[in-house]
Amino acid sequence: MNLHISRRSALHAVLALGLSLGFAHVAQADALDSVTKAGVIKIGIFEDFPPFASLGSDMKIQGYDVDMANKLAEKLGVKAELVGISGQNRIPFLTEGKVDLLLSIGYSDERAQVVDFTKAYAPYYIAVMGPKDVEVKSAADLSGKSIAVNRGTLEDTEVSKVAPADANIQRFSDYAGVISAFLSGQSQLMVVGNDVGATILAKNPAIEPVEKFVLLTSPSNMAVKKGETALGKKVDEILAGMKQDGSLNDMAVKWLKKPLPKDF
Repeated sequence: MNLHISRRSALHAVLALGLSLGFAHVAQADALDSVTKAGVIKIGIFEDFPPFASLGSDMKIQGYDVDMANKLAEKLGVKAELVGISGQNRIPFLTEGKVDLLLSIGYSDERAQVVDFTKAYAPYYIAVMGPKDVEVKSAADLSGKSIAVNRGTLEDTEVSKVAPADANIQRFSDYAGVISAFLSGQSQLMVVGNDVGATILAKNPAIEPVEKFVLLTSPSNMAVKKGETALGKKVDEILAGMKQDGSLNDMAVKWLKKPLPKDF
């Protein structure tokens, strides 16, 4: 074997490996560093998801998630660029780098294999709601009551598990139907997420609805691309600071119409 050729081949291999590792390093640049240098953080939100995000009377998007995005950007010293997402494209948008951060995403073991989650930033739970003067404290009290739910949703599943046999579960095709049936008195109670409940409470209906009891708790998290630990840690630090100074609770009262749960 020609020793000169062998050494030259080895040198080429080392150079190729170095270039390959260099390109890999560039491709996997730290997200927090990239956001800081760009002066912008791209945040994926659902645009029609009141009270987390929706168009206001001034035709500007507003809500819990909008305030959160702006607060995060302020703490990071950058501008927030809101990117509209859907349930289907949100994770691909994150993994492909179209957004740096996702809001309003619930934790699951399956999703945790693809993205990294921050601490919870918003309470989300499913509750039984009813008029103030209707006595309901537990599932047993649903006996003989008419209850409006959105057909096939988690609300439908959860109340069906616990409702007594003589409860009248009225299933509607959308939340508009659920709300209409409840406010008109067609249904005595309704089972909805606290997001829908907050939207109703914001309208101050004469029926004076209140939460009777919680069926399921599943807080909302944020998500970063898998392996972006620096950005995830920074977001968690900001959230911890917001809890401590009360600004996160203020956001909950403003948009969700209730203070944060004591154990949040």
